[in-house]
Amino acid sequence: MLKVKISALGCYTPPRVLTNRDLEKLVDTNDQWIVERTMIRERHIADPGMATSDMATEAARCALALRGIDASQINAIIVCTVTPDMMFPSTACLVQNALGARKAWGFDLVAACSGFVYGLTTAAHLVAAGTHGKILVIGADTMSRIIDYTDRSTCILFGDGAGAMLVEPVEVSEEGLGFLDFLGEIDGSGGDYLKMPAGGSRMPATHETVDQRLHYVHQEGQQVFKYAVRKMYESCKELLDRNGLTASDVGILIPHQANGRIITASAERLGLPKEKVLINIDRYGNTTAATLPLATRDAIQQGRLHKGDLVLFAAVGAGYTVGASLWRWAY
Repeated sequence: MLKVKISALGCYTPPRVLTNRDLEKLVDTNDQWIVERTMIRERHIADPGMATSDMATEAARCALALRGIDASQINAIIVCTVTPDMMFPSTACLVQNALGARKAWGFDLVAACSGFVYGLTTAAHLVAAGTHGKILVIGADTMSRIIDYTDRSTCILFGDGAGAMLVEPVEVSEEGLGFLDFLGEIDGSGGDYLKMPAGGSRMPATHETVDQRLHYVHQEGQQVFKYAVRKMYESCKELLDRNGLTASDVGILIPHQANGRIITASAERLGLPKEKVLINIDRYGNTTAATLPLATRDAIQQGRLHKGDLVLFAAVGAGYTVGASLWRWAY
């Protein structure tokens, strides 16, 4: 098996910003209440003419430009999303065409907030097998399209954005860098606690489903919060233990940005100081599959992630889905 690295990163967030003060005009909430419970202060919202594939394409172009390669060199595209442009064709097809990635195949991956971790793991194994040279993993979600802005329990949480990472083989001179290990888990018994009830084969769209607002995100917050805190910690701890590592070995934890309190509680249980934990939910909210690449970009820009650092990615999402992976950062 070949060793695998992340060689480039690109991100995109739409320019429009929705602040907590803006939300005060829409629902019965206030800035202090939102910040105290979630740490979120603002989130980016796509304009009506922008879809998930548009943001995904922009993020991918940024990653390709950073690597200095053309889209024709890409072998596969994995788009992690719960807000595809449409049920079919896949968003990966739309991105492939927009990029002009003529030699790439690809597919969409649906794992909600754990999607990007799952996509990275899938890409790492395809490259490690020697069958692929360069894979774009893109996390992109236009959550504002499936959020009920009359529901104060969910509309405060989510934003729009996209991020892409390029996965390819480690070069001889980069021995010791790249992908180390992963952990994946699902628990379908939690499926009812965070879902979009209508729009699929179980409950296709009707006047009634629209009137009952069933095409929006529905969440039982306390159930999701408790599960996320427990599994974020357990997945990270198990992954470190089986690789003979401790929290002191971790250069930075880059967790899914669902709620600031979930992140801090998990990090404290792991014994990680705050300087080793990336939190940027205050500026983006929960962008679902895009949170990890957006957070990684911020870690690099803030000088908190360097070549050779041990990076721990972790996420818990609807399903329930759980994912964590370890990488020795390669650039």
